[in-house]
Amino acid sequence: MSESAKEQFRKYLEQAGAIDVLVKVLVSLYEEPEKPKQAVDYIKSVLGAPTPADFEAISAERDGLKKQLEEAQQRIAELESKVQQLEGGH
Repeated sequence: MSESAKEQFRKYLEQAGAIDVLVKVLVSLYEEPEKPKQAVDYIKSVLGAPTPADFEAISAERDGLKKQLEEAQQRIAELESKVQQLEGGH
């Protein structure tokens, strides 16, 4: 990578605020009294990435919602069938 390309990229990161965010995250890690075993996971967490527990909870919620949707769709189909029967019976 050429020096001018590196400089352009550095300016881009600075203008986008990425350097400030990264410095704050690293300072936070530095100031952490008990250093985490997984520094990368700590950084991800500070930046707002979901933890494995968050991911599992979201997946469980999604699965529950899928089941509710299937049940609701089945109930709608049953009710539509009843409506057709009642309309046809008159």
